[in-house]
Amino acid sequence: MSTSAAAIRRYRSRSLWLDQLPDLQVRPALAGDDDAEVVIVGAGLTGLWCAYHLLEATPRRRVVVLEAETAGFGASGRNGGWCSALFPLSWPRVARLHGAAEARALYAALCDVVAEVGAVCRREGIDAGYHRGGTLTLARTPAQRDRIRAGLAADAELGLDTGTWLDPPEVERRLRVPGVLGAAFTPHCARLNPAVLVRGLARAVERRGGVVHDRSPVREVSPGRVRTPLGTVRAEHVVLATEAYTVRFRELHRRVLPVWSLMVATEPLPESFFAEVGWAGCETLTDGRHLVIYAQRTPDDRIAFGGRGAPYHFGSRITDAYDRHDPTFASLRAALAELFPALGDARTTHAWGGPLGVPRDWHPSVGYAPTSRIGWARGYVGDGVAAAALAGATLADLVDGRDTGRTRLCWVQHRSPDWEPEPLRWLGVNLAARAAATLDHLEARGRDLALLRRGLEGLTGA
Repeated sequence: MSTSAAAIRRYRSRSLWLDQLPDLQVRPALAGDDDAEVVIVGAGLTGLWCAYHLLEATPRRRVVVLEAETAGFGASGRNGGWCSALFPLSWPRVARLHGAAEARALYAALCDVVAEVGAVCRREGIDAGYHRGGTLTLARTPAQRDRIRAGLAADAELGLDTGTWLDPPEVERRLRVPGVLGAAFTPHCARLNPAVLVRGLARAVERRGGVVHDRSPVREVSPGRVRTPLGTVRAEHVVLATEAYTVRFRELHRRVLPVWSLMVATEPLPESFFAEVGWAGCETLTDGRHLVIYAQRTPDDRIAFGGRGAPYHFGSRITDAYDRHDPTFASLRAALAELFPALGDARTTHAWGGPLGVPRDWHPSVGYAPTSRIGWARGYVGDGVAAAALAGATLADLVDGRDTGRTRLCWVQHRSPDWEPEPLRWLGVNLAARAAATLDHLEARGRDLALLRRGLEGLTGA
């Protein structure tokens, strides 16, 4: 089946990262029934890392990956490009749920996989612009400063070295932005182009004998088979790696919530800009506000800047139209200009967005059911580049029945409760977003509403 120029334009329009691919080719769709040892639903980072590790363990085995659009179409090709050891739940909350030793083991595994992603990029010739510069979490209000420092202290009490506090002069030696009261720094993060990474993984899978079919939407999953309009694939093992798009399976509709994160990217910036603001270390960048923002200095010297704030849509619907929300894009541009007044009249050349998957308890999970031989990983809440690499490797271990350090991590076989039925989840999620924005507004003016803050923290696990 040929792919039209209009389809290629649609795929490129999903993000700066996809638009920068020199050659965005679409792989052939499934052509009739097929048999495999393992069939994976979803050619994003989770599914392709799983396929990669399965084929590393047993080359030339029959592994088939089915993708509804094209490899990297979802969050894997649209995210902020942070390969980090971040986890959606605070580490004290992970320790309360699973124990301090289990929290330390999971954090160590995420730190290790940040380095492993870079090693695979080098080994497989994936030029994703991987640069391990760490992360700066800026404090720009007294409330943010106190919250960030309290988080570092709480993590340290668990024996976790999640970051170092930098006073304003130390921050200025790395990055010069107005109004900074300090920052936390962690080395456990790399910036990269996620679309180059996911497409490079797809090629690595194919070199090892795996098969990736684009434009092959899965309509039904059952033990031993997956059904598409183009044919059925029978397999001993089935792996679901669909993140936010899990909601399109009726029986899984309430397992995750599709929440949109949006981004803008500037044109390439001149050397004079970086002479003024610094940022020579290419650290990824965020701050301590409740309504998350995130940024990276790209390999071609743009600023790719994203954040939350776009609405959740009733019934967990996902369409291309929801990837754009002009009020959120305007807020992102305003926040970017506030952080970097030196941008002046620099243009933003790209604006995009996409859904990420949020479990009801904000707890990502990896699992495998031996009776049905169906595995899954989902619910990264936007912190998925490194987590997906760890999840994919873990799924490969589970499918092959290997008892490893990965399979004993505390997120394995975790079961999150389902989200509430509508209209309760629509009301609750959009109210929480409004509460986060309100808290940020109050804190910027030196005020706080403790009851509202505690309610939001209870919902998000912060």
